Amino acid sequence: ELKDISMTRQCELIGISRSSYYYESVPYSEQDIKIMRKIDEIYTDASFYGYRRIHMQLKEYGFSIGINRVLKYMNILGIQAIFPRKKRLTSIKNHEHKIYPYLLKELEINRTNQVWCGDITYIRTAKGFMYLAAVIDWYTKSVLAWKISNSMDTLLATEVLQDAINKYGVPEIFNTDQGSQYTSYYHTNLLKKYNIKISMNGKGRSIDNIAVERFFRTLKYENIYITDYQSVQDLKLGVANYIHFYN
Repeated sequence: ELKDISMTRQCELIGISRSSYYYESVPYSEQDIKIMRKIDEIYTDASFYGYRRIHMQLKEYGFSIGINRVLKYMNILGIQAIFPRKKRLTSIKNHEHKIYPYLLKELEINRTNQVWCGDITYIRTAKGFMYLAAVIDWYTKSVLAWKISNSMDTLLATEVLQDAINKYGVPEIFNTDQGSQYTSYYHTNLLKKYNIKISMNGKGRSIDNIAVERFFRTLKYENIYITDYQSVQDLKLGVANYIHFYN
């Protein structure tokens, strides 16, 4: 029974840290949100930037901020440089979870449901930010399923994957990054349940999941950055309309 499993083990199974379970959300100030928006814009424009380069860019824009604070905000947003020079942002990765090999190298992708990919990105609103999870067919580039949530966790990733399977069947391969949302017990078990081969990006190589990365970039430039969403309801409706147009 669940009550017989330690809290540490329960958190590990669903892909969150024990400290995150007890964490109570603290509202961010307007300045915090402003900085995170700018970090998101910088990263979307230059995803090879690490926290040092982003810190320098923020200083050029006139923000007074320490380099460690930049690193903290990047952790909150769940972003990292595609090719980090030194230490990789690992707070989102759970080292107790199994990492699977990347299966797409030199693979000819020539049909639907051959390869799906999934990822999560930060989406801003006028009053804060949310997270968008999406599943995309690598061949058609169509968004098969998506969901917006205020937390970036395993449940978000798993629900979107299950929704895509319910609508479109089962892919041969599912590719993601090495984030704890995707290496967790629940997410990998769902893939194994349907005999889907598990593929994960190489360490520090977001470019290995380029199909979904391009969608997120396009969504932000063509919709999010030019629309002042005032509420989560408006955001969900706007994203739904955009994805319909995108597909």
